Parts: sequence; C-alpha cells; structure tokens
Amino acid sequence: MLRYPLILLAVVAATGSTLGVEAPSLLQLLRDSPGRVILEDGSSASADVALVRKDEGAVSRWAVVNKGKAAVKIREVVLYDGDHGLPGDTPLHGEGFTKLSQTAGMLEKPVDLDTYTDRAHYKIPEPDRLRTVYSVVTLAPAGKQRLLLGFSSCRRFTGRFGFDGKRLRVSEDTENLTLEAGKTWMLEDFMAAAGEDREALYDGFTAAISKNHPRLKHDPVPTGWSSWICFGPGVTAKNVSDNSRWMKENLPGLRYVQIDDGYQPWMGDWLETGKAFGGGVQEVLKGIRKDGLEPALWVAPFVASPQSRLFKEHPEWFVTGDDGKPLPSNKIGFGGWRMGPWYALDGTHPGALKWLEETFRTLHRDWGVTYFKLDANYWGAIHGGHHHDPNATRVEAYRRGMEAILRGAGDSFILGCNHPLWPSLGLIHGSRASMDVAPSWKSFKDTGRENLYRNWQNGRLWWNDPDSLLLGTKSADVMGPDGKPVGKGGVTLDETLFHATLLRATGGMLLSGDNLPSLPPDRIALLQKSIPPTGRPFRFADESFALGRLQDAGREWVAVFNWDDQPADREVTFGGKAKLTDYWSGGDLGEHGGSFKLSAMPPHSGRLLEIVPVK
Repeated sequence: MLRYPLILLAVVAATGSTLGVEAPSLLQLLRDSPGRVILEDGSSASADVALVRKDEGAVSRWAVVNKGKAAVKIREVVLYDGDHGLPGDTPLHGEGFTKLSQTAGMLEKPVDLDTYTDRAHYKIPEPDRLRTVYSVVTLAPAGKQRLLLGFSSCRRFTGRFGFDGKRLRVSEDTENLTLEAGKTWMLEDFMAAAGEDREALYDGFTAAISKNHPRLKHDPVPTGWSSWICFGPGVTAKNVSDNSRWMKENLPGLRYVQIDDGYQPWMGDWLETGKAFGGGVQEVLKGIRKDGLEPALWVAPFVASPQSRLFKEHPEWFVTGDDGKPLPSNKIGFGGWRMGPWYALDGTHPGALKWLEETFRTLHRDWGVTYFKLDANYWGAIHGGHHHDPNATRVEAYRRGMEAILRGAGDSFILGCNHPLWPSLGLIHGSRASMDVAPSWKSFKDTGRENLYRNWQNGRLWWNDPDSLLLGTKSADVMGPDGKPVGKGGVTLDETLFHATLLRATGGMLLSGDNLPSLPPDRIALLQKSIPPTGRPFRFADESFALGRLQDAGREWVAVFNWDDQPADREVTFGGKAKLTDYWSGGDLGEHGGSFKLSAMPPHSGRLLEIVPVK
C-alpha cells in the first residue's frame, strides 16, 4: 500500500460508476469521480484492483494498487467518463500526441489545425470512437471561466481526452501491461483549473509540469540558418558552405548552420555520407567551424531504412510485431516520408541504447556537432508493437532512448521535431511547434496559428522553434514533407511582414530558411532586425490572436495582426502618453495618449509597434 505523509487517502474500488450532469460544474465532476480500471478484455476490474487518489490543490495524483492474488493486464485507467455539462459550441484547444497534431474548433465540431493528424496520419487508435486529444485541453465556454485540464507529468503513461458535444472521457493508456499481485503503479499527475486569464492558467500549468520535469535549459535562444526550405533533401556540400561563408561575412548574429537532412545514404546510417551530397559531411562541418560558426546536424535517431547498414546488421534492436519480427511502420500507421518503410528503434534494448549513445558521442566529440535537430522522434514512441522490455510503455522506451542520446551529445543543443510532445518533457532544449512552413499565405497563416496556440510553452518548457523565417522575394517551390515540390509559392510584402511579426511574437528560435546569398538588401535588413529573438513569448488575451503584448525594459511591444482577406481596423490601448514607432520600417508614428488606431490594416498583414512612455 502506498503511504503519503500526513495525508489520509481514500482507496476507492476501480468499478466506480460515472457521475451525471447534476454536479455543479465540470471541475466538481472531476473531483468527485472515483475512476475505474479497464482490463485487457474491456471489462472493469474487480474491487481487488483499486485506485488511490491524493488531491493537492488543482492537482490529483493517482495510483493503481493490485490487492488481489493474481496478476492483471490493464488496458487503461479512466479518471472520468460522463457528461461535461458544457454547451456543444464551447471553443477548445487540444494538444496532439505528436507535434504535427493540434485540435481547435468546438466540442461538437472539432477542427484539425494540422494536416498530419495523430488519428489519420499516424493512425493512433481513439478509444470509444471519440475525438481524442492528448496531454492538455483548454475550454472557453461563453460567459464563464476558462477551463484547463492537463497532465502535468509524462514519465510512463499517455494522458488522453476523448470528447463530443456532450461527453468527456479522461484516461491514461496503460497499454495492456501486467500489474503483478501486490504491486502498485503510479499514474501521471492530473490538473484541473479554472480562471478568467488564459495566460495565468498556463502559468499555473507550467509550474506544475516543472515540478515533475524541470526544463532542460540551453541559453541563449538559438539563431542560425537551415537548409531544408531552400534546398530540401537535395542539399549539397556547396550549398551549405556558400551560406556559411555568407553568414560569416554579412550576418555574424546568426550562430548555427543546420544541415537539415539530405547528407545520409539511408535513414539510420548517420556516420556515412551519400554520394548526392557532393562531399564529406565532416569536411563541411570543419568549414563551418572555420567560419566561426557552429555546426548543426539533422538526425532521425529512432528510424532506419530497410536498406541501411544499421537495420541489416542489427534487426534485433527494433520494435517487433506480433510475429516477433521487426515491425515495418506502414503496417500500423505511416511508413515514413522517404527511404521507407521505416523501422522503429527499440529504446528498451541495451544494444540500441549503447548505439545511440556512441553515435551521438562520435557526432559531438569527433565531428564537432554542437546542435542536433532530432526528427521523426515519434517512431521512438510508436504504438502497436512489442519492446525488448515487456514491462515498458512506449513512453518509457522513448525516454530511455532520449536519455542515451543526451549522454552522448554532451552539452549540445537538442531540438525535437515530429516528436511525441509530452514524452519529450525535460529531455529536449527546443521543440518544433508547427508543420513545415512554405512561402505561401496559406502556410504563413496555418503555421502561424499552430505556433501561437503553443506560444505559452516557449521559455517555460523549452525554446519553441516556429520553423524558418522566410523573407525571399521570388516565387519558390512549396515543398512537401518528402522533399518533393507540390506547387509554386509567392507572398506579398504585407504577408512577409505578417510572418516576420508572428515569428517575433513567438519569442522562440530564429532560423533563416532562405538561400542567403540571393536575398536583396531590403530583406537582409528585415533579417537583421529579427536578431536576436526576444526569448519571451508575447501574451494574447484570446485565440483570435489579433493582438499580442510583451513588456520589456520600460517599453511595450505590441504585435498586431489582420488574418482576414479584407482590410480591418485595430486599436491598441496603453497607459498614459507614449511615443510609438513601427519597428520594421523605423517609421515615427508620433505621440499618443492612451490609444492608437490602425485603420484599414491591409489583408494578411502584421505590424510590430514599439511603445515608449513619455513623461
């Protein structure tokens, strides 16, 4: 039996019934819920399998205790399942299991913010056929306090929220693991809070997370250049060297040169160079250091192509299917962007862990890499397979693999991309917050919303990476995730300033995605003004994301956006008399008392205002 000092816990049977709508509020429903344990066959566990619950303010800590004489296989633990008592048109935002998935819209009509969703792209099952989001969901019923429901830890199990216009189901996926007789599982911490202030709710939530997963710090916020948007997987050694030299001569404020895919012969063979790259990776990395910059390298550590040396020599290191053979990921979900179908490295296998640590130690110590972009990390937490350690969850497998990478990578900066978000807590310095950006208004708008919905995470959980800043003036290919062109892009100056302002408002990382030698002087000036990033996210009152604010050193920065296809008026208010400046143009907007009106802002435009009080 678990013991908590000075606190008497009630142990409730795991077969508790669902509560109805007569409870005064959703928070009360959650507090009163006894929860229940669901076994492998879908039935509820007997009273021998009990839930222990301890409430501390807004946070509940749960554990499952097997008081019986026989082991049990547990599919999931349901913390609450019943009516939520909210209007069906209540706006929501829910996180994805992976970085590529976010959900907005309303309880009765959810909307995907991303193209590559957990349920459709990765085919992660959704319990009871309910629309499912992960880790944290916020609800904003009209005329009432906002609600934040979230799991403030992710050591072993995945927290989920299934919902529709009437029902809410809060559960933790225990993956049919076996709980032996007399043993106990600690579940993940769960927080339920209400308040008027959106940002204050996130402040409280991040404080709760930090108690379980202290932020992995790496200061200052990174800046640099990435090869992906301008060159894709066809990048060459010359492309990288040309941009590195340009940075040295023209923009020393950028620090890292990121070789973003394309150098390896196959997924998994990270210490080899493919012929198409046109030169040895190590020589290019040496050239970057000679330019006074730092080398950054793309690696997808948890995947391998079937043709790779890694997979051919060590098939036993990979997640297996029911037949005991390595599981190709296209059998249960998505098979990979290219060079597939990918196989998923098993983070519970000692040989795989040793290989991860040694590979990253070689890349860091011998090759001089000081920044790693880790892509396709989802495969490290893939569902539907079997691990070398049968008692490990997919969250544990991923976290063990990441810990091995950190041991090998030393003091390098670690960026997570296409990663399982909450399983990455405390294990990465930076987190990609959106899909890949492309030079088109649709992409600027879609990735912009994704980034701002996750703005609260920046500087609290990690540095957010809003993807590359694109300032080019020429029509360019819009690239798919497989590196193949899917169309032509082109943006106006207003749309470019919208994009630059939005990235500034994230406070996150700043990586240029243009072929730098081709940028005209006026766009180079915009890039220079974007450096360094603020390192602090602008705060938004609501999810319209029309106006964000940042207080900084006796002045206020205000980001103003028109997301619409028509001109729009915006009014900025402030205390007392102040001098206003347009940051990007440097234009003097004069002195104003208490407010400033932007009349008929052009469609698809953004402005960044500097407001300095006048005494």
